[in-house]
Amino acid sequence: MDSSPETPETPEPLDHAAHAAHADHHSRSTDPLVTRLTARGVHGVALTWVDNAGLTRVKAVPLARLGPAAERGVGMSPVFDVYLVDDSMTSSRHTGGPDGDLRLVPDLDRLTALAGQPGWAWAPVDRFDQGGRRYRGCQRHFARRMADRAAERGLRLRMGFETEWVVTRDGAPAATGPAYGMTRIVELSAYADELLTALAAQGLDVLQLHPEYAPGQFEVSVAPSDPVRAADEAVLVRETIRAVSLAHGLTPAFGPAVAPGTVGNGRHLHLSLWDGERNLCAGGEGPFGMTSRAESFLAGVLAALPELLAVGAPSPASHLRLEPSRWAGAFQCWGLENREAALRFITGAPDDPAAANAEVKCFDPAANPYLVVGSVIAAGLAALDSGATLPEPVSGDPAGQEQPRLPTSLPQSLDLFRGSAVLREAMGDELFEAFAAVRAAEVELFAAHTPDELAAATRERY
Repeated sequence: MDSSPETPETPEPLDHAAHAAHADHHSRSTDPLVTRLTARGVHGVALTWVDNAGLTRVKAVPLARLGPAAERGVGMSPVFDVYLVDDSMTSSRHTGGPDGDLRLVPDLDRLTALAGQPGWAWAPVDRFDQGGRRYRGCQRHFARRMADRAAERGLRLRMGFETEWVVTRDGAPAATGPAYGMTRIVELSAYADELLTALAAQGLDVLQLHPEYAPGQFEVSVAPSDPVRAADEAVLVRETIRAVSLAHGLTPAFGPAVAPGTVGNGRHLHLSLWDGERNLCAGGEGPFGMTSRAESFLAGVLAALPELLAVGAPSPASHLRLEPSRWAGAFQCWGLENREAALRFITGAPDDPAAANAEVKCFDPAANPYLVVGSVIAAGLAALDSGATLPEPVSGDPAGQEQPRLPTSLPQSLDLFRGSAVLREAMGDELFEAFAAVRAAEVELFAAHTPDELAAATRERY
């Protein structure tokens, strides 16, 4: 398929001769892949995308059908773009109802044998319409377009996600040791070992695994990569955690709030900007060594966080997590190594300028990672030409320092999202409006829920 950038409103038509050559290439190129996977005992391939509710959806094909799937795609209704977290449906101006079909085309470069699910391989998909054109509502393509837009400005983004989750057994936390305590690693030693082994076998570069604050909670971080791959890996990490957890008789919960009133699950985004091999977050004259371009980009992200919150913390349950003094990033401020600020800047070691990066702390696992990376890039790029600068950094707990609070409910952040010309232009009307429709419908879905009911309805859905 033609992967050249296009505007959201007028997707570039596919050259059908090029399409035929591409399809023939994929059909031939699957032969060695099938041979290799057959030798590893693989029988099925899970083809996944992430919908606007933040759920990973799938169509699976037998390994022998991988070639036809790569050549012609696999059919799937576009209505899933307006599914809610409970599998009910809404609609938007462009999306909804039983009509229509899309083609799910696997990205063979990301084809991975699943170490946590013997007999299975996985590949993320790009979505096309029946005429071979990029589907305007494809979240993965949105992420790619924004990365390409940054490249046109001479910028390369490196991004990576931290994933937090809670494991339970028979409804109770599966580990009783203290936060960050070695006790938890001892209690679940075989589980942690198998998880690290499975992630490594799938080519994921794990930076660290550790017990987090809440009972039974863990976090895993993987090395940064390009934005689309970072989002792909966020999907792969979560599904690997799920598979290994279930194999050990554990239930993983990725919802933003597992138990109201306690620390919830985050999925923080780390990012750095590069010009060739130079990290623009270091070696400059700006705050803590940032270059002017890095500062402007991060200033754009910080300024847009209230509307970005609808993308990165998109569930009504997200706001059970976003409370002050819980390291969730509830205030619209930034600081050096400040884990209470929504935007944390990290300089890294003096002898390792490549490590300098920023962390967006207010996002959580209910978010679609492709929408997260694409929207953050769009917000940062929008500030480059204005020469935006960051406000003064904040040290200590922002609570009580008169720092602006981020929206405290999904209706608030959704109203700001709907008013964002930057995000509407970047996403295009079809994706933008379908996403907003899902968010509005989930507000209505959970309007009468108590905090306990809301957490129970969402904690194990993602």
